[in-house]
Amino acid sequence: MKKRWIFAAVAMLVAVTVQANDDVAGQTRNEEATELAKKLANPLAALISVPIQANYDENIGSGEDGSIWRINIQPVIPISLNDDWNLISRTILPVIDQSDVPEKGSGESGLGDVVQSLFFSPKEPTANGWILGAGPVLLLPTATDDALGAEKWGLGPTTVALKQAGPWTAGGLFNHIWTVTGDSNRSEVNATFIQPFLAYVTSTKTTLGLNLESTYDWTAEEWSVPVNLTVLQMFKVGSQLFQLGGGIRYWADSPENGPDGWGARIQLTFMFPK
Repeated sequence: MKKRWIFAAVAMLVAVTVQANDDVAGQTRNEEATELAKKLANPLAALISVPIQANYDENIGSGEDGSIWRINIQPVIPISLNDDWNLISRTILPVIDQSDVPEKGSGESGLGDVVQSLFFSPKEPTANGWILGAGPVLLLPTATDDALGAEKWGLGPTTVALKQAGPWTAGGLFNHIWTVTGDSNRSEVNATFIQPFLAYVTSTKTTLGLNLESTYDWTAEEWSVPVNLTVLQMFKVGSQLFQLGGGIRYWADSPENGPDGWGARIQLTFMFPK
């Protein structure tokens, strides 16, 4: 019952946002609206935004009784360093509510661990059109319950490379995090994250997206590979720009006792263009 309700809500949300916002170009000049929609598809764009992303997954645990809501608050803040370079701060703060995880009858709610990425990015693409960024990524043990985080400080490199051509954006994000210090009784963090992504912006500023959020845990020797399909619509309320939508996710691979089958995503983004 819960699963049907989640997918019905996502379908309704996508349908409403796509239908109700064909007038975006009338509220903002068409060229500016198109550019803003493309910036949202670009992780290195000089655009302040605050995506709030709710992910639902289920069939977790040995009896597949568990489910998780993970709400990621993800502020993106670009900082101009000089005429040639930006520093892009991307933060992921998870708020987690899990039921019957790791076993039936248990469950926790609270903050998870923060992942903080900093990308040094040239303001202009390369001669071949590549938009590039690289820098450090940090894992901060901010979880309010030991079941919601790794209880480790982590550090590693991160990089993004992408191209934008017409309505298309294609690229990938990579990072790797190793343990620096933390609770010696907990498993070491040694994880690679790979996120290839593809997005298409329509004439009504609807963004159709596909990405894989693949993580390989070198300590446990296990993959987590959710495939996400999303539909996001840009719109305006008064002077405030938003992007709203959702989609479905399918777990192509997951750790033992991890999520299985289908999940759902709902996303609202606050936009603050200069």
